Amino acid sequence: MFIAPRPARAAFVLFAALVSTASAQQKPLAGFDDYVNRAIRELKHAGIAVAIVRNDSVVYAKGYGVRKVGESAPVDANTIFAIGSSSKAFTGLAAAMLVDQKKMRWDEPLATYLPELRLADAYASKELTVRDALTHRSGLARTDLMWISGQFDSDELIRRLRFVQPSSSFRTQYGYQNLMFLAVGMAVARVSGMPSWAKFVEERIFTPLGMNESSTSIRDLAGKPNVAQPHALVRDTLKTVPFRMIDHVGPAGSINSSVNDMAKWLRFQLAGGKVNGKPLLGEQALMETRTPQFLLRRGGGGANAERDGYFSAYGFGWFLQDYHGKYVVHHGGNIDGMTALVAFMPDENLGVVALTNMNGSPLPNLVVFDVFDRYLGRPSKDRVTEIVKARERQAARARQMEAEAESKRVKGTSPSLPLEKYAGAYADSANGTMKVAVENGKLVVRYGSQFTGDLEHWHFDTFRVSWRDNVVVPGAFISFTIDRSGLPGKLDAGDFGTYAAQR
Repeated sequence: MFIAPRPARAAFVLFAALVSTASAQQKPLAGFDDYVNRAIRELKHAGIAVAIVRNDSVVYAKGYGVRKVGESAPVDANTIFAIGSSSKAFTGLAAAMLVDQKKMRWDEPLATYLPELRLADAYASKELTVRDALTHRSGLARTDLMWISGQFDSDELIRRLRFVQPSSSFRTQYGYQNLMFLAVGMAVARVSGMPSWAKFVEERIFTPLGMNESSTSIRDLAGKPNVAQPHALVRDTLKTVPFRMIDHVGPAGSINSSVNDMAKWLRFQLAGGKVNGKPLLGEQALMETRTPQFLLRRGGGGANAERDGYFSAYGFGWFLQDYHGKYVVHHGGNIDGMTALVAFMPDENLGVVALTNMNGSPLPNLVVFDVFDRYLGRPSKDRVTEIVKARERQAARARQMEAEAESKRVKGTSPSLPLEKYAGAYADSANGTMKVAVENGKLVVRYGSQFTGDLEHWHFDTFRVSWRDNVVVPGAFISFTIDRSGLPGKLDAGDFGTYAAQR
């Protein structure tokens, strides 16, 4: 029997071990490409990028599909997407860094650091802490119209919070609140002496982690060649939509990044807050950000969560849940035309990020939990078919609702007044102003810089709105109430709120 000389045998053993390790890493992903490509095709997406971190190594980073429908430029691991509310974990970390430096305290009233912050509820206004703001227990409803309209800068958004009536008692219910993260981000800037939250994140997080392609504003995307275009399904057709400028509420969701950069964020999280073995903050402060702070209803772990576990909770910019006995930390993000999901299992040293240029997409969730199943050795689950069937049910329900609305429409009516009488400004102390004008013989409504809609008479003093250039916003109805003066005194825009005539 031939026996190799010792050096050659040692080299052979080392080579065999390396091959075995590589094989072990790739085995869970057998067939993964086919699965993702099928999902893109059947769910009608333009593209997606995915990165997987395992044991402090990036074992997978790849793009699928295209950056823009109708064009051939491919998505790759360096393609930049908006990550939306996945940005919240960066704001939570920024606060944790200041807590670690003893410049901020979790249970200090937020007004200590941001004195201009006032709420309608005097008790909540005084007692709202950094912890409360980061865990969505302020008692306020979402108030998203205040920032979506683009009418107000950050300072004005904070000022207008005092006009928002609480939707629940302070600290009693979970209520997702983007403006609370804005308030924490502004406090981070004040306490740190930085000119802005954005500057803090860039200098204290992006730079040390080497996230060189990440940014906090779509302004920074100008001139970059590898940027995904936002998309939405409009009447079952994939269309491009504009980027939304949200710098004024940046701490809640304005970060743009690639999966290669976000893989560095995952490595940092899985390494306990260390970069190249050096901690950016103490482990206790970091762990507090992903410790359950507020329990949610079962299955309530965020829009992108897998509804399969016994508990869900919220930390500081992270949703927390169990998944088949494993602890999962994650947060999704949705901003016009883009969807993201960042998730990791600390005990498995496993993390996944999925970014897609599609509005309100289930695809990142599908991809992330498929990867988890593969590494946990669980049987495959055909989430694509589940989603297709769910979409069919939603479409059927939408058609039913459309038919119901049409059946209740009173035919043969006319507006009570000449169209020019409806023109004017209608205001709300929190949400700002809607302006109605007559253009080319029809009514047009404008809400801030983001929304322009054409009004078509429906019945009586109700008009149906078709929003221009903002197809990710569903259609709506606007009803005018005629007051004792014989003129419109109120404009009711449904989910967009109610506004009083300004005369």
